[in-house]
Amino acid sequence: MFLFKQRKFLFITVASVIIAALGTASTGNADSPRSPKYRYPNFPNQPSFKRRVKNVILFIGDGMGDSEITIARNYSVGAAGRLTIDTLPFTGEYTTYSLQEKNPKLPDYVTDSAASGTGWATGNKTSNGRISTTAGTDKDLKTILELAKERGYKTGDVSTAELTDATPAVLVSHVSERSCQGPQDMAPCPQDKKSAGGPGSIAEQSIDHNVDVLLGGGKQRFDQTIDGGKFAGKTVIDAAKAQGYQVVTNAAQLQTAQPGSKLLGLFSPGNMSLEWAGQPAIIYPGSGPQRCLENQRPANQPSLADMTSKAISLLEEQPGRGGFFLQVEGASIDKRDHAGNPCEQIGETVALDRAVKVAIEYAKEHPDTLIVVTADHGHTSQIIPAPTATNHSPGKFSTLITADQAEMTVNYATNLPEQSQEHTGTQVRIAAQGPQGANVVGVLDQTDLFHILARAIGAE
Repeated sequence: MFLFKQRKFLFITVASVIIAALGTASTGNADSPRSPKYRYPNFPNQPSFKRRVKNVILFIGDGMGDSEITIARNYSVGAAGRLTIDTLPFTGEYTTYSLQEKNPKLPDYVTDSAASGTGWATGNKTSNGRISTTAGTDKDLKTILELAKERGYKTGDVSTAELTDATPAVLVSHVSERSCQGPQDMAPCPQDKKSAGGPGSIAEQSIDHNVDVLLGGGKQRFDQTIDGGKFAGKTVIDAAKAQGYQVVTNAAQLQTAQPGSKLLGLFSPGNMSLEWAGQPAIIYPGSGPQRCLENQRPANQPSLADMTSKAISLLEEQPGRGGFFLQVEGASIDKRDHAGNPCEQIGETVALDRAVKVAIEYAKEHPDTLIVVTADHGHTSQIIPAPTATNHSPGKFSTLITADQAEMTVNYATNLPEQSQEHTGTQVRIAAQGPQGANVVGVLDQTDLFHILARAIGAE
């Protein structure tokens, strides 16, 4: 009888916690068309859900679906090994669909980076190509970085792509078309031009947002001349310097940059150089077997890990003061997946993994830091059986010799062999550690990440 009472008490206690969690949970943004009705877990006895968050570091692996993670793991540490991102204690998945521009009540099942980034940056879904603006109506959507600045957080935006590319752009700009990256790129966004009274291009808005640390590629956009407003006739870099930015253009200058002023680091005209090289996938019989060529990044460009480390050191406040919000993107996982080059894709995934390790080491001494690692969408690469002349899939192939000293065949087949490969509509991983990190467990939607982050910084 006593054992029965104990079991009954345990059942009632667990049920009470679950009911309380469901009853107190918040929902997705009701103003977002097709917004999921996900309920956040909120178990009161789990300190990881409610502890105070001082710093937030968000890592985005562009195009880093589960297949891309598995390919990088198998190649670099073996099938039974684990990447740094595999060690985060809380793991879930989230859906990534966007909206149709002409009928925003309907989903577009395959998102691009602009719409997906808008999802976690603002808590609202939008149509492909839009940067933190609404589908159809072109209204600006407040971003998590803007909310963080309002609450006194220092802010940073780091990418291996151009800083005006979609993923870094969604935090710091609002335009109707992602290609409106510099003042001379504004033909698709005439209403946003500064000469028309708009906020300007993505590059101009990045500076005008007074982000404390901006590091990445895309100097060609910032070299363009502003066509209206206070800095008309000057380049975006000139405007940045006038607004208190220190500008650096190589790895050595980055290392010597000191706190006390905002920092703009532009390390290449376009996207930053790749870490690894190798043979691209080709039609049957495919390329390889091959090992990848590592350490290909030129010495004058900092690694993603180096940029992450420097950004953290510059954003970190003195004791007793506020925290920071930092987004870090490994951008060319996606770009080399489009190109069907597994070695280049793996090298960029490993580079992101090393950057995550930097954050984890920082969090050991600063346990009030929330780290989230996720992707914006899935991509094309798949591990398949070795093809034969009589039995092979369509598309392109490359065989790699992995850390296990075994052969692994990677296939790219979401577009005709000679064309750029396509994104996929699969759900992707989200993982976290630190206070409130347990909120990522289960199956979420991309827009839920905004609410998790907003909750962490006290904006919700």
